[in-house]
Amino acid sequence: METKVRSIVKAATWRMGGLIMTVSVAWIVTGKPSLAASIGAIDTLVKLGAFYVHERLWLKIRFGRLRPPDFEI
Repeated sequence: METKVRSIVKAATWRMGGLIMTVSVAWIVTGKPSLAASIGAIDTLVKLGAFYVHERLWLKIRFGRLRPPDFEI
């Protein structure tokens, strides 16, 4: 089981890489660094929230999880 803080940190670090890629592509396409930064910021906020919700939903799904042993010493 993961804590909510761990899910938030994972989402944030993943999105940092995505932010760099999004801003780079937007800058190349638009030629405007300020517009590229705005696109990157909006994209990051939306996807950060989506990833957090996705991560928390997957914690409720048992698919692919190993069952803990019935007895441990």
